[in-house]
Amino acid sequence: MNHSSNEKEPETIEPLRYLSKTEVATIETELLRDYRFGQQQLIEIWGHACAIAVTKAFPLSSLSKKQPTLLVVCGPEQNGSIGLVCARHLRMFEYEPTIFYPKRSPQSLHQDFTVQCEKMDIPFLSYLPTEVQLLNDAYNLVIDAILGPETEHKEVKEPYAGMLVTLKQAKIPIVSVDMPSGWDVDEPAKDGINPEVLISLTAPKKCATGFSGNHFLAGRFLPYDIQKKFELNLPEFPGTECVIEL
Repeated sequence: MNHSSNEKEPETIEPLRYLSKTEVATIETELLRDYRFGQQQLIEIWGHACAIAVTKAFPLSSLSKKQPTLLVVCGPEQNGSIGLVCARHLRMFEYEPTIFYPKRSPQSLHQDFTVQCEKMDIPFLSYLPTEVQLLNDAYNLVIDAILGPETEHKEVKEPYAGMLVTLKQAKIPIVSVDMPSGWDVDEPAKDGINPEVLISLTAPKKCATGFSGNHFLAGRFLPYDIQKKFELNLPEFPGTECVIEL
């Protein structure tokens, strides 16, 4: 048996690339400027893929409460809008999302997503209970779409700092969109919220190297030239899936 030819094969599988904050911004700029993707289009693709990842991590049949309730906590920027899209699709998938969106973006792009959720009769909370037991009792899980790579994480301001304190104490699983809120994009956090599931969008961020929970990669649309240029080495998605568990 010829071993030499067999031993070379594994070398061709390059490791998946983890992106820095700067690389994330550069890729997004290229998608918008050179590849003519629209920002709303990207948010829709990512939000839909997030919803599918949630259904894989927490199928309806696996939820412990009688109602398939979940809380989607949305921040003020793009990550929050991805959360809104995710909530809308989860509603289509027969989950019962409630949204907490304390600081609504003035941009019409983000407002469109809010209206779409309102028209689906998805309830919006007026405040986040600081009594953690209320969250544990009311929801099966929390989706953290608060702070993404676009946010400066050096000083997390209110109301988000307080929200993160509350979520840290929650006993129900947390699913973070793209990165756990409050972590630095470029390095794993020592403290901060500790999600059970992380849904990385497009490619994982550097901070995800320190993540030990269930890790999904969502969004299968990146032009091959961008994948090559940034040496992303994305895994092969099975069949027609847009989400893969890493």
